[in-house]
Amino acid sequence: MSDGFTLTRIERVTARLVPFEWQWARDNAVLIAENWKRRCAARSGLFDGRVLLARACRIDGTHCSVDLFETSYASFITHKDLGSPDRNVSNAFAAIVPHGSDGTVLLGVMGAHTANAGQAYFPCGTPDLDDVRGGDAVDLAGSAEREFLEETGMALPPDASERWLLLRGERHLAFLRPVTFPEPAEAIREGMERHRHAEIEPELAGFVAVRSASEIDPRSMPGFVQAYLRHAFALPETSVIRGG
Repeated sequence: MSDGFTLTRIERVTARLVPFEWQWARDNAVLIAENWKRRCAARSGLFDGRVLLARACRIDGTHCSVDLFETSYASFITHKDLGSPDRNVSNAFAAIVPHGSDGTVLLGVMGAHTANAGQAYFPCGTPDLDDVRGGDAVDLAGSAEREFLEETGMALPPDASERWLLLRGERHLAFLRPVTFPEPAEAIREGMERHRHAEIEPELAGFVAVRSASEIDPRSMPGFVQAYLRHAFALPETSVIRGG
């Protein structure tokens, strides 16, 4: 794709947790501590939990397998803040992409208290140890559904597609599962808003409905979101790579 991302159609995604000592994090421990202190001073309530990042991604036909390793959130966010200098490590995550029956795509806007305040993207989260099953299997699909339910209050339609699109670029491995709901986008958004207002401390500040490529906002939408929307609304320069 011309914006620096490649898009691959995926039928199956498997991920596993592997032992790995992140040399970059060890070498930059002081910098990570300073950056985390600065971020906490700017936004209270941040939590330095354990998250999973990717060190390998392999595609065989329509199957993608990913190796993930455990690190601190402070290390992850510092690496991200610095432009992801370790080119061997990627931010891998899975997300449900909600489409209304009218073709509109819905995004969530991160709340002011979050690390990504003001950014608009699909309800998702960095995988963590809660997504590990049976020792070393990481349930990316389950992570996507859990995050979507938690942030929107919505269950997926029983006939929801289980196919994925993998967007690779800017040190992201974004496993996106487009799901079309039977209702138009405005009805979906209203349901999401009711759920958000019922939460004690909602993670999202609201939702954005995107109806065409002309509504892509580079100021608030990360690169992978922009790339997906260009694909969804079929701009001429968008290309799809099938398989590896």
